[in-house]
Amino acid sequence: MRNTRTLTRRALVGAASVTAALVLAACGSGGESTGEAGGGSGSAPASTGASADATAGAHNAQDVAFAQGMIPHHRQALEMARLAAGRASSAQVKDIAARVEKAQDPEIKTMSGWLTAWGEDVPAASGSAAESMPGMDHSAGSGMPGMPGMMDASGMDALKKASGAEFDTMFLTMMIEHHKGAVEMAGTEKDKGAYRPAASMADAIVTSQTAEITEMTKLLDKS
Repeated sequence: MRNTRTLTRRALVGAASVTAALVLAACGSGGESTGEAGGGSGSAPASTGASADATAGAHNAQDVAFAQGMIPHHRQALEMARLAAGRASSAQVKDIAARVEKAQDPEIKTMSGWLTAWGEDVPAASGSAAESMPGMDHSAGSGMPGMPGMMDASGMDALKKASGAEFDTMFLTMMIEHHKGAVEMAGTEKDKGAYRPAASMADAIVTSQTAEITEMTKLLDKS
């Protein structure tokens, strides 16, 4: 009988100990779970999100300046290129103009999207590109930082009045200077910018427009 009572007593104590351990474990697990939801799982996504934003969306003042400067710069190139279809006599000039339009129009849309996402002003599209930033001298060779290669209003007016071989010569001369300005601006972005997509665009501008400068120079030499 004593052995039976002893075994029974030990069994009851053991069961009570297991039950207490399970209760404590459940409480501990609940506390940890709450901590993960409030701090662990809550803070991890925030940290991951911030890291992702820093990688994909980080930009600096140079990126803003690049987009705000290159948009009107591209718009003027498009303005020049669209004149070629009805005024150029050279099929090669028309082809270059078509390529300029095909490449730069989408880039304008992309850079406008960046500025909007960053809460920055998108340069106004009203009027000619040469007038989009009043009070500033955009003439070729003006040495104005940030907007090199831009034609002034008188240069654009002269191009609009030209046709045939005269237009071809003026177009090539002006577009070479315009491209050199864009390459300079893109080089600054590559050196000082922080936004990866902008650096990629700048690299593409340097590559494509340097090649077109070489092509246009050869055409100009033949004319």
